[in-house]
Amino acid sequence: MVERARPAASINATRRRLISAGTALLVLPVVPRLAQAATLLAVRTWPADAYTRVTLELDSELKTQHFTLEHPDRLVVDIDGLTASHALDKLVSEVRPNDPYIKSLRVAQNRPNVVRLVFDLKQPVAPQVFTLKPVADYQYRLVLDLYPKVAQDPLLAVLNDKRAGPDVDDPLAHVLDQIARSEKQNGDAAPVPLVRGQTAPRDPVAPSVALGDPPMPQRPGRKRMLTIAVDPGHGGEDPGAIGRTGLYEKVVVLHIADRLKSMINSQPNMRAYLTRDSDFFVPLNVRVEKARRAGADLFVSIHADAFIKPSARGSSVFALSEHGASSAQARWMANRENSSDLVGGVNLSTHDAQVARVLLDLSTTAQINDSLKLGSVFLGELAKINRLHSHQVEQAGFAVLKAPDIPSVLVESAFISNPEEEAKLRTAVYREQVAQALMAGISQYFTTNPPLARTVADAS
Repeated sequence: MVERARPAASINATRRRLISAGTALLVLPVVPRLAQAATLLAVRTWPADAYTRVTLELDSELKTQHFTLEHPDRLVVDIDGLTASHALDKLVSEVRPNDPYIKSLRVAQNRPNVVRLVFDLKQPVAPQVFTLKPVADYQYRLVLDLYPKVAQDPLLAVLNDKRAGPDVDDPLAHVLDQIARSEKQNGDAAPVPLVRGQTAPRDPVAPSVALGDPPMPQRPGRKRMLTIAVDPGHGGEDPGAIGRTGLYEKVVVLHIADRLKSMINSQPNMRAYLTRDSDFFVPLNVRVEKARRAGADLFVSIHADAFIKPSARGSSVFALSEHGASSAQARWMANRENSSDLVGGVNLSTHDAQVARVLLDLSTTAQINDSLKLGSVFLGELAKINRLHSHQVEQAGFAVLKAPDIPSVLVESAFISNPEEEAKLRTAVYREQVAQALMAGISQYFTTNPPLARTVADAS
C-alpha cells in the first residue's frame, strides 16, 4: 500500500497543537514536595563516670544545633527533620537516676519539623554532637557525648579507687544476676540470651579461687607500685562478637577484667587500672592514651572473639607486629578488632589524627620483644585451663597494642562463636579461671623480668 502525502495545512495544524501543549506544560505550577520526617528507630543511653553517651538511631541523616546554658546547667539540642513521637518519649525514660551527668530530659516540638531536647545537668559538660554513617547493624546515628568540663586523670582514678566489690547500684548488674541464678539452677551452664542494650559488667557471685603462685619476691629498698592496665574490649555501642545464643563479648570480658583487677589489687606492690569499668565505648587510641597516662607497666586487652567458622576454638595471645601479620587469621582478627572504632562511633571532627598517628607509630622493637615474653607466659597459663588455638604468640597490627613504651598483649580467652566455648564463657568458673591464669602470668612475668627501673632507694 502506498501512503498518500498529507496536506501541508494538516501538518501545520498538528505542529501548532504540539507547541501549544508543550507551552501549557511549561507554565504549570511546580508544587514542592514536603520533606518527609525521619523515622526514629531506637534510642540508647550509656552512662559512665568518664562520660555519658546518648544515641538516636534513625533511617536518615539529620542536622543539629546545640548550646549550653548555666544557672542551672543545661544542654539544648535542636534536631532538624524530626517530629515528636512516642519513641522520643522512650528516650526520656532511658535517663537513669545514677547518671553522673544527666539529671532529667525534656522533649518538645520547638517549631515545625524541629525537635528540641533539653538536658538538665548535674554538672557542667563539654558536649560533642556528631552523626555516624550506617555501619554493621546500625543505621544513621546521632550521637551526643557529654564529657565533664574538667577531664578525669587516669592516674588519680587509680590512686582513689577504693572499690572492693561490685557496684550495687549498677543498673546493668541484673543481667549477670540472671546468669548467676541460671547457672545455680541448671548446673552452671544454662544459656541466658542477652539482647542489644542488655549487658552485665560484673558477676557478684563469682567464686573466689586462691592463686597458686607465690607473691612477687621482695627486693631491698622501697618500690613504686606496679600498674597493670586491664582493657576489656569493646563496650557501649560496640558489642563485639555475639555468640549463637546471644552472649555478648563486651559482657564477658568486662567481668573477666573486673575479676582480674580484684586479684591484682590484692597483690603487694601492684594495682590495676581498667580502661572501662562499665558498659561504655572507648576509642582504641584513647585506651592506649589512658594506659600511658596511668603510668602502666603492662597493658592486657581481654577479648572473646569470633571467627567465620564456628569450629574455631581455643585461647590465643597476640602482640604487635612491625612487619605484617604472622598468619592470615591474625591479620583477619586484627582488622576486625581495629574496626571497633567504626562500630562504637568515633567523633572524627575532634579526633586529632596527627597526634594519634604519632602515638601509634612510636612502637619500638624492645616493646614488642617484651610483649612476646608476656604473651608466652600467658599461653603457658591458659593452656592449663583450655586448649590453645595457637601455641605461639601471634602478631599483627592491632591498634590497641601500639603503646610505644608499655609491653602490650591481646588475649582471646576463647571463641564465643564456638558453641562449646560460648557455654564455657557463660560460667563463672571458667571466667574466674581465665582471670586467675592472667594473674599468674603477670606475677611470673615480673618475677623473671623485674622492673628494675621502678625500684628506688629507701630514703629512710
